Amino acid sequence: MKTLFFVYQWLIAMPIFLILTFLVASSTMILSPILPNSNVSYFPARFWGRAFCAMFFIKVNKIGFENLQPGQSYVITCNHQSIIDIFLVYGWLPSIFKWVLKAELRKIPFIGWACQAAKHIFIDRSNPVAARRSIERAKLQLQNGVSVVIFPEGTRSNTGSMNKFKKGAFRIATDLSLPILPITLKGLYGRMSRRSFKVTPGTVEIIMHKPIDVKNYADNMQQLIDDTWQILNNSLK
Repeated sequence: MKTLFFVYQWLIAMPIFLILTFLVASSTMILSPILPNSNVSYFPARFWGRAFCAMFFIKVNKIGFENLQPGQSYVITCNHQSIIDIFLVYGWLPSIFKWVLKAELRKIPFIGWACQAAKHIFIDRSNPVAARRSIERAKLQLQNGVSVVIFPEGTRSNTGSMNKFKKGAFRIATDLSLPILPITLKGLYGRMSRRSFKVTPGTVEIIMHKPIDVKNYADNMQQLIDDTWQILNNSLK
């Protein structure tokens, strides 16, 4: 079965998915300028995320989605185990949202161009001034139910365990008094680790926790970071 799935993955599923990626990116580049921040312009990416999981036999269980209040903007923080995390968020997060992405991802043909058309936020980590300007642009978009999704670890885990969180997501949340919505992505490391290009079929979970009111933390940002980290880490065990 492993050999059969290997042949299916590389000779059937992956070529089809690459063609689908081109079509979805092209649709996003056309629709986003015309219908910005709408379900219509976001539909291709949502379909793309779900199609990936279907083609590679990844079953998704949703937990806690009643914690998301429609029309509320959030700073959404997710743990980061695998590149498949991106497909899971695109496919199952019902909100309109903006990614905070590494600046170098803008150069990826079609995917980077589509993200730029959708006005996702690119940050140049090598240039602190440019990074701050990018964060300021991100803040302007967080209204009327538009959220931002950030992986506060900054990069994928090498082991499946969570790394320390960077402060960027929490500064945005406290500056704008927006609630933090922690989301645990569970089981993704086993589907495709950072060191592998092979997808392993199986079941994953997207767990939406109760929002965190940043006003309860006053000037104690480190406690806010620690509590968010603990919420995500506890549900990974």
